[in-house]
Amino acid sequence: MDFKTFVFFFLAAILVFAALRVITARNPVHAVLNLILAFFTAAGVWLLLQAEFLAMVLVMVYIGAVMVLFLFVVMMLDIDIDRLRQGFWRYLPLGALVGFVMIVEMGMVLGGEFFRSPDASLPATPATASNTKELGVLLASEYTYPFELTAALLLVAIVAAVALTFRGAKKPRNSSPEAQIRVRAADRVRLVNMPTETAADEERTSAALPSDLAQ
Repeated sequence: MDFKTFVFFFLAAILVFAALRVITARNPVHAVLNLILAFFTAAGVWLLLQAEFLAMVLVMVYIGAVMVLFLFVVMMLDIDIDRLRQGFWRYLPLGALVGFVMIVEMGMVLGGEFFRSPDASLPATPATASNTKELGVLLASEYTYPFELTAALLLVAIVAAVALTFRGAKKPRNSSPEAQIRVRAADRVRLVNMPTETAADEERTSAALPSDLAQ
């Protein structure tokens, strides 16, 4: 066994373990952390397949942005774990069926010689070849319209999300230092001359009020 094969089996073991922990962990935060580990290990497998661009995108987009956002959301939300487990046995047969179909599909892909499927070996490429350049050429030539359509759909989704969450413009609560410096005392303070009330005025006010209020 050469070093490259050893690294592949090592990463594959970690990837399978992390994937199992995603669906078996009782704590949602632990499940998200194991999913991050699974993505990072999958990026290592992409590097072994000489797909550096896809590995970089997997680390920067999924781990650096999406999964960190999921982790923050899970940590801030108060998730009722007991309520989520109530329908486990009810959906177990359907989940087992979907898992069995996935295992059969993976077996057909991995066991190519047994199922007589086409050989999935990578073609020989020169050392100076760049898969990032080849991917860019394909996106700009053969898949131009699907790529632009995907970008338009993402733009529409962003605009729709902003429109749904927009609640109107809010008045800013800030102060202007320039207006505070130019303020005058006459603009802020007003002196009012109020005459004092004498004893005769108090007697007249008491006589004008009802007897119960005067007391």
